[in-house]
Amino acid sequence: MKKLNLTFLNEDNKKATLVPKVARQDLTKDEVKEAMDIIATLALFESNGKKLYVTPRSAHYSETIITELF
Repeated sequence: MKKLNLTFLNEDNKKATLVPKVARQDLTKDEVKEAMDIIATLALFESNGKKLYVTPRSAHYSETIITELF
């Protein structure tokens, strides 16, 4: 299963990654960019009084491959 990783810069210009539990696995670059811009604009997430997802930085899918041994 692929996971979508959205990387932002937080209010302190440090990386903050958001990994949604459920995401379509065929999103386009433009769809992801638009969603990240909306997340940044809404400013919904904070930690210790600092905004987490301020500036969209990058996005990628990661995939875990499981190999059964028995």
